[in-house]
Amino acid sequence: MTDVLSSLTSLEWWRSAGLVLDYVVKIIAVGTVAQDRKPSSSSAWLLAILFVPVIGLPLFLMMGSPYINRRRHRIQMEAQAMVGTPMAEAPAIPEGAELSDEVASVVRLNDTLTDLPAVHSRFHGLYPDYHGSIAAMAEAVDAAEYTVHAQIYIVAWDETTDVFFSACRRAAARGVAVRLLFDQVGSWKYPGYRKLGRRLTEAGIDWHLTMPLKPFHWRFRRPDLRNHRKLLIIDGHTGFIGSQNMIEPGYLSRRNHRSGREWVDIMVKLSGPVVEAMEMIFAVDWYQETDTIIELPARSDTGPRAGDEIVQLVPSGPGYATEPNLRLFNSMVHHAKKHLILCSPYFIPDDSLMEAILTACYRGVRVDLLVNEVSDQFMVGHAQASYYKMLMEAGVHIHRYPAPMILHTKFALADPEGDTIGVLGSSNMDMRSFGLNYEVTLMVVSGEISRELTELASVYLDRCTELTQEQWSRRGLGKRYLDNAMRLTAALQ
Repeated sequence: MTDVLSSLTSLEWWRSAGLVLDYVVKIIAVGTVAQDRKPSSSSAWLLAILFVPVIGLPLFLMMGSPYINRRRHRIQMEAQAMVGTPMAEAPAIPEGAELSDEVASVVRLNDTLTDLPAVHSRFHGLYPDYHGSIAAMAEAVDAAEYTVHAQIYIVAWDETTDVFFSACRRAAARGVAVRLLFDQVGSWKYPGYRKLGRRLTEAGIDWHLTMPLKPFHWRFRRPDLRNHRKLLIIDGHTGFIGSQNMIEPGYLSRRNHRSGREWVDIMVKLSGPVVEAMEMIFAVDWYQETDTIIELPARSDTGPRAGDEIVQLVPSGPGYATEPNLRLFNSMVHHAKKHLILCSPYFIPDDSLMEAILTACYRGVRVDLLVNEVSDQFMVGHAQASYYKMLMEAGVHIHRYPAPMILHTKFALADPEGDTIGVLGSSNMDMRSFGLNYEVTLMVVSGEISRELTELASVYLDRCTELTQEQWSRRGLGKRYLDNAMRLTAALQ
């Protein structure tokens, strides 16, 4: 009898201790989770911790702690100090540039947040054809004399990309320094990944993974912080930037091949001072992964030439505490007077961007949003669908790119027929790109690039079908429930 009472007492003690611990964790969470965090994100994390503490607390410690972002910011600053910022002293607006006061203010914003000014650069073409862009990049590599620097989120050596990697092999064989950064988590699920490193090494390519997970080396990193950038720099004077990964357009999936699903992307080719900014971004990321400094080329003449474009590179990511790409997107939306075109495969705006878009509609701006009819990501697809009703009620025209294709191009245009601001690059218009991924965006103003982007938008719109409120109202309760549930997960940052 005594043993039974003792066991019961012990059990009660453990229950009481567990209850006290539960309350202590929740009380601490209420006062700490919101630190340096947006209200929507704070609310989502608190819901997870308060209602499911066994799951919510470990997830927060692993993925939500602000310490991780502060650490990334410190590393970013250290890397930039080692590599240098040769463009930091240049004026925000280049000599001879004629910009409206509003556009100039956006340029100064970007310069303040990133130390990268707007520059005169030469535009050599926009490549909307998937195979054509890879061929153009391979051709540029074949012309390289000194360096080839590639930074791409997803890399696979397959029949489509062989032309690029074969060009890299030839470049390395003639003494060109070929360096490649690609994301471990982004690439590891595709066929051939296990042999990829060996093939790259045999080709003479100096390659490294970005932000690799190394739990057995006591090197912890948030698994959801990824380097999503897509850049190619040749000899420090020719560069490509856009949304395209280095993998065949069906992403090596039999299911995609059977259904005819392929990714639709763009790359843009440039030369001139903007490529120096690309080189600096690559050098900083290279240093963070290798502790090796790449000597940056001396700054070239930044004076204007006939036919030059005014462009500005805007890097962003956890190392930038001020969210440069989100502020750029918000500024663009507020800049629009007549027409705003947004194209993003993953559209999950934070509160500030959502309110900016709704306000633009109320100001009489026509807003066209291009998304996919069927998303390739279950959670993201449902999360972004939860915004459609409110957007359409405000007057946003939602155009869905027909399945099975995946419109993966990311760009935006404010007033394409007037005082234009445009952006393109790797950044989606979602919370992941704003706060979790390292991204790089190219801002352009009125000129040939914005004109070609406008023409491309017209091509995409012709392929799309506009979603109506009547169609959307017929969605079943199950899908609506999933939409709203997935929307909550998007705020867990």
